[in-house]
Amino acid sequence: MKPLNALKALALGFAIATPALAQDAPTEINFGIISTESQQNLRQQWEPFLADMEAATGAKVNPFFASDYAGVIEGMRFDKVQVAWFGNKSAMEAVDRAEGEIFVQTVDGSGNPGYWSLILAPADSPLTSVEDLLKCDGTLNFGIGDPNSTSGFLVPTTFVFAANGIDPKECFKTVRNANHETNALAVANGQVDAATNNTENLARIEQNNPEAFKKIKIIWKSPLIPADPIVWRKDLPQETKDKIKNFFLTYGTSETAGDQAAELKVLEALVWAPFRTSSNDQLLPIRVMELSKQIAQIEADDALSAEDKAAKTEPLKAEKAEHEAAIAAQTQG
Repeated sequence: MKPLNALKALALGFAIATPALAQDAPTEINFGIISTESQQNLRQQWEPFLADMEAATGAKVNPFFASDYAGVIEGMRFDKVQVAWFGNKSAMEAVDRAEGEIFVQTVDGSGNPGYWSLILAPADSPLTSVEDLLKCDGTLNFGIGDPNSTSGFLVPTTFVFAANGIDPKECFKTVRNANHETNALAVANGQVDAATNNTENLARIEQNNPEAFKKIKIIWKSPLIPADPIVWRKDLPQETKDKIKNFFLTYGTSETAGDQAAELKVLEALVWAPFRTSSNDQLLPIRVMELSKQIAQIEADDALSAEDKAAKTEPLKAEKAEHEAAIAAQTQG
């Protein structure tokens, strides 16, 4: 063997025999917070929790805010965000295109297994039901959520509009996108005739702005939505993941290394109870909703022939059936 080839072989053998160096644990973690309310309100709710996370993990934890849900998703995609609180729809986007992975799930402060999407109207409004809302005479102003919001957009779009073959933009005088808090206050102040929201945010409105809460009524409530997930980037070092997950699953419990009573107060401000473990499987019902919405929109499109509709919906229906089978298997298990 020539000397040069021998050196190459030796180098190759050394590379094969030497294990990859362990990834260094990050000294800072950026924590994404979706824009359900004003940044000021969110900062006040989250800062005590993030300070406790910093103490428990030994890494500096920075809140990451964006003007919309997409900003947090893109932040995770480009590794500007390593851990984030998402709704299910935005978590699905993070999992599918931003290297995200669900590891725990929030728990409603009342112990509910999830929460509900709502449509609100002013308390003195003649609107009392979805049927009243969907008269579609172009006279009503409607507030809907961020396009990546589960309860503010996906759920009402699926169960109210797509289910009835209605395009909100053709039904209402105006349709505007805003966060949950802004939509609720717009209803209370008579700036819109109805708007989407959810039970968690409405509980915060009741607590923080009781006068506005008195001016609101619920005219529609959705099926149960899985509780919000917490997502991390899959490429975080395992040591860091272990510290983060241990922090979340012990926070506010008797297993915590901190002050349980103080932690429960922090969770109460977030309208949550202690977290529970979860995985990407919690997105299966959301995937079914998204596909159902797409199928309904295609089938309601008068510009498409029956053959075109079938060609477009067939793969979507097959994918939907796979997800429904996986949900059924989980239930039986």
